[in-house]
Amino acid sequence: MSATATITQAPQAPAQTVPVRHIVAFFFMVFGMFMAILDIQIVSSSLSEIQAGISASADEITWVQTSYLVAEVVMIPLSGTLTRIFSTRWLFVASAAMFTLMSLMCALSSSIGEMMVWRALQGFLGGAMIPTVFATSFTIFPPRLRGVISPIIGLIATLAPTVGPTIGGYLTDLFSWHWLFLVNIIPGILVTIGTWATIDFDKPNFSLIKTFDWAGMILLAIFLGSLEYILEEGAADDWLNSDVIRTLIFISATSGSVFFWRMFTKANPLVDFTAFKNRNFTAGCIFSFTMGIGLYGLTYLYPVYLARVQNYSAMMIGETMFVTGVAMFLTAPIAGRLSTKVDPRIMIGGGFFGFAIGTWQAHYITSDWAFWELLIPQILRGVSLMMCMVTVTNIALGTLTPVELRGGSGLFNLTRNLGGAVGLALINTTMNQRFDLHLQRLHEDVNWNSATAQGTLQGMTHAFSRLGSNADLAALKQLTLFVRRQAFTLAIADIFLILTIVFLAIILMLPILQKPKSAAGGGH
Repeated sequence: MSATATITQAPQAPAQTVPVRHIVAFFFMVFGMFMAILDIQIVSSSLSEIQAGISASADEITWVQTSYLVAEVVMIPLSGTLTRIFSTRWLFVASAAMFTLMSLMCALSSSIGEMMVWRALQGFLGGAMIPTVFATSFTIFPPRLRGVISPIIGLIATLAPTVGPTIGGYLTDLFSWHWLFLVNIIPGILVTIGTWATIDFDKPNFSLIKTFDWAGMILLAIFLGSLEYILEEGAADDWLNSDVIRTLIFISATSGSVFFWRMFTKANPLVDFTAFKNRNFTAGCIFSFTMGIGLYGLTYLYPVYLARVQNYSAMMIGETMFVTGVAMFLTAPIAGRLSTKVDPRIMIGGGFFGFAIGTWQAHYITSDWAFWELLIPQILRGVSLMMCMVTVTNIALGTLTPVELRGGSGLFNLTRNLGGAVGLALINTTMNQRFDLHLQRLHEDVNWNSATAQGTLQGMTHAFSRLGSNADLAALKQLTLFVRRQAFTLAIADIFLILTIVFLAIILMLPILQKPKSAAGGGH
């Protein structure tokens, strides 16, 4: 089937009247997806508390987040095949039930080894719920409801990682780090029971187990797991200067090559790539990849600045970042309405242009910026995320056939996660390099021959002399910290400028998109 045929010939549409049972099932599924995405970031603001609770080292504690991400990325592309085998109902029910159990086990963990195992299983099971919701929304709802359903999914998919650090900070401050996981128990039980009682979209096909590609699954796990680790840890390990990173690059490249060869030569591939024949789907995945940079990259960058420059606590960071969540919530219904009235290419272009304006404003950042200075960039980010998420999802998945939709949904969600991983890797690498560069330049200016530096140091020494002895050392230390803070702020400003260029550049790809002639989509 050609890309043009996929776009112009609408597959069988869902029934125009949606049963109440399906609506209830969908909202149970959406809540399950919210839990799975939330748990990516909910631990990010409380890693130090978890580290103390399970007696982990500074190097080990990052695996609380990395193990979840690695396992989730492996599961997402598998979800289409597993849905065909077990059906939407049983895959989602099993995933929700086991995700809830793994949340309990995480809360009961007493060592980093236990935590890594339970978090990896939690991420693997949660990864099955995310693309299943996307595919279901295009399967059971008719095109006329896209303006309502797509904003709901887009809001959940982007709001969950945005508010994750906020919720995590509150739970840890009010109770303990254990509640980062215990908070999933009651909702998880409700989602499990609710989806078991209401989902009846399709039937299992257990005969597919006989042809299940176990070798392909192992190759996929090695390929994506190694790639995710490289992207997560590469900057900290100095990339190719690390024996581990070099080895994993070789393993990832080799296993990935064999995996793709296997997928394109087998009669019943584990991961179906036929959706990429659709030009809009392919372009949508590229836009989704870039959107992942804006979603996860900026969710990381703002808190890093607030923590290291402004010395904000986890709760204060969460309160500052909440602006983006409010903007997204208020924009969701507007974006949904516009998606049914406006050319999607205009909305996507406007969304990424909004991203660019926000990061352009933020590149003027100084070490004095706080809530009010970051207000407009965060509002622009929230509005832009919803404009892009709703429209990119519709244009990427809205014209796929039911057969393509299940596999395509997993691949579409995978590109967003990989975009976030690549974005974080580039941000951390650039941050380290630009910090060293700016620190060197500031050291050249702030030296013993600088009258300004000497005057500042004398003023600090005089101020510290009132507090006790060692005023000279205290003043020198304070000046050193000031210089490092300025260098770090300048490095962050550089990253905002680079992101502005990225968001403007992706707009140039808009001509690749074709406006769908009908809001088609999956059907029964």
